[in-house]
Amino acid sequence: MKFIISGGGTGGHIFPAVAIANEIRRRQPDAELLFVGASGRMEMTRVPEAGYEIVGLDITGLQRRLTPQNLLFPVRVFRSVRAAGKLIEKFHPDAVVGVGGYASAPVLLAATSRHIPSLIQEQNSYAGLVNKLLARRVDKICVAYEGMEKFFPASKLVLTGNPIRTEIAHGDRAAAQQFFNLDPAKKTLLVVGGSLGARTLNLATAAALPRLAEAGVQLLWQTGKLYYPEAAQQAAPY
Repeated sequence: MKFIISGGGTGGHIFPAVAIANEIRRRQPDAELLFVGASGRMEMTRVPEAGYEIVGLDITGLQRRLTPQNLLFPVRVFRSVRAAGKLIEKFHPDAVVGVGGYASAPVLLAATSRHIPSLIQEQNSYAGLVNKLLARRVDKICVAYEGMEKFFPASKLVLTGNPIRTEIAHGDRAAAQQFFNLDPAKKTLLVVGGSLGARTLNLATAAALPRLAEAGVQLLWQTGKLYYPEAAQQAAPY
């Protein structure tokens, strides 16, 4: 069978997509998989690193305020839907999965217009804009939380939880402590703010550094690339 998995933009979309692909490949080793993302975004490097082929579309999100970029948005959507249609006609997928992010919109639009089985995988308790807009077009919507009928048609919902990569569930504590140079005798606090980081969480963590040090707690802090230089400077004295 052949599958297209579309979407991305952040790790919250990309890594569940990779987990889905891994599980498809585990169950069907001869399955053909093609990812479709947005050119220049994180998925264009992360997906090949996971061992899968990806094609990029020239699509960007709609800004919430009036900008020159928004004037080109309808043109980019039209071109992306047309490009996605050509990909679908060439690849002939048996099913299409959208994981959220604006790259999934043109692919799901092209797939549903051709009556190809399609589904959305929504990772969050508050549904994303693209997924809400496409909900009535797709066949099924896989969700991680109860109560998602406030965003989606109840008849289409399937409560699956969020897909995770199997290697996450089989970590080696001792190897991780050695890799991160952590003291096994001390308590460790892990702070994770998503693949791009979270400014508010980083500010709170920075403010807590003196108390964590005083309590003898070691910190493993995932700041996000944008916030790393400032966070490294704040953590240096500790």
